Order: sequence, then C-alpha cells, then structure tokens
Amino acid sequence: MNFKGIFLVLFGACSFGILSTFVKLAYAEGYTLGDVTGTQALFGVIMLWSIYLIQRRTQAKAKPKPVIKTHWIKLLLAGTFTGLVSLTYYQCVKLVPASVAIILLMQFVWITVILELIFFKKKPNRLQMLAILFILVGTVAASGYFEQSAENLSIAGIGYGLIAALCYAIFLMLNGNLGNEYPPIQKSALMITGACILIFIVLPPAFLFNGALNGSLLKWGLILAVFGTVIPPLCFAAGIPKIGLTMSSILSSAELPVAVSMSALVLREEVSLIRWIGVAIILSSMILPNLENLKKTDKLK
Repeated sequence: MNFKGIFLVLFGACSFGILSTFVKLAYAEGYTLGDVTGTQALFGVIMLWSIYLIQRRTQAKAKPKPVIKTHWIKLLLAGTFTGLVSLTYYQCVKLVPASVAIILLMQFVWITVILELIFFKKKPNRLQMLAILFILVGTVAASGYFEQSAENLSIAGIGYGLIAALCYAIFLMLNGNLGNEYPPIQKSALMITGACILIFIVLPPAFLFNGALNGSLLKWGLILAVFGTVIPPLCFAAGIPKIGLTMSSILSSAELPVAVSMSALVLREEVSLIRWIGVAIILSSMILPNLENLKKTDKLK
C-alpha cells in the first residue's frame, strides 16, 4: 500500500473541498462566474510556473533530466477538462441548490470506475464496489438532499452538474495515465495552462480591464488559485499514478465532508445530524478498499 500516494490524493481532495465556501463568498460580493474561474486559473498558472522555474534552477545540477515521451500539447489538452469542471460546476451552483450540485458532482466516483473498465479493462474488487455504494449513500445524506424541496430544480443545472462530474472523472483518468514522466510541478503547470486558455476563450477575462482586481477579487483569486489550481493538481499528479484511478476516485470523495464542515464553520450554515452521519459514512467508506492491504501488512509484521 502506497501511503504517500494515498495522503497526496486525500490532501488534494480536501483542498478542493474548501473551494465552494470561498466561491460563495466571492459571489456574495457580486463577482461573476468569469471573474471567479478566470482569476483562479490565471493566478494558478503564474504560481505553478514560478514554482517550476525556481525548482528547475535549484535542481538543475542535482537530478538528470527525465526522458519525455508525452508531448506537452497533450497535457495542455488534458488540462482543458480541469477548466470545464470549474465552468460547469460553478454554473451548476448558480442554478440549483448547493446540496444538489455537490450530489451531482460526486457522481464522478462511479463514472471513474466505468471509464477505467471501458478503457483499461480493470474491474473494481468487491470492497471497492462496496465503498462506492456507501459513498453514494453518504453523499446523499451529507448533502442535505432529504431536507431539500425538489420542486424548482433546473434541468440545465442538473445537466451542468453531470457534465462537471464526467469532466472531473476524465481529468482524474488523464492525470493518472498521461505525462507521468514529467516532474509533477511541470505537468500541473501545463495542465492548468490548458484550463486557463479554455476559460479565457469561453469567458474573456474582463476583470483584467474593468478594475475588479483593485477590489477583493484579487484576494479571492489568490485563495482559489492556491486551493483549487496549485495544491490539488500537484497532489493528484504525484499521487494518482501511485495508487490507481479507482482508489483515487474513492479518496477524492473527501471533498464533500470538507465542504460540509467548511459551510458550518465559515458560512455558519446549520448542518443537521443526518448530514454529519452522511459525512461519517463517507469517511468510513474510504477505509474499506484498504482492508485487504492492511491485513497483508499485519501478516508481514
């Protein structure tokens, strides 16, 4: 069992979970989808390339250059799925209740299993299937779905949410199987550059010229960049190849418990007992796929 890979993917997912709270705070101050996604991507690109260049200078003589087999354009194109996740999920949050939006996004858990089965002929084991089932049940409970009225759900919002889940699943698959010979920072920088290009094409960066950066948008952009486009891609680029796509999708469900906790602590939203039970179910389900490995480890001791 690769504990380093597990920790990296889990930390990246928890970082993603923080985003929804800050996005809501930015929206509350009147900023738009283009402002939020654009600043997040732009500042993320600047940070990642800066870190990479600094690392390259300091380690230029320390390590031999890796043999590059994947063309950098492929990583740019793969990164567009990260941009699509931001665009579709943040739009989904505008059209449907946040609890419904997170349910839709969390469908990436079973979508990744289907993608891995289709493209790599890899079947999940029984414990992994049981974990996925528990995660889906816990997701519905933790999101507060049972406390929501479904009368005015937007069909478009549901569509955006499912597209976001599909794009997130594709992003995880590509991240785990493409460009692993690159240093994680360089790989992440290329992918986020692709995301930034896509976002700027879909939503031109008006914030660069209308003075929005003189206000609090600069602060929100930096926060979203750190937790949305710097930490998660780095963690996923380094962690997913070590533990595989199915395990990564299961651990990535940690995003929801973190989102629920942040909404309670920062936004002061009331979180009912059933939602906390859902969080507990999700956290418990992350242990299931590792039970066999833990037993093997104990026998070796």
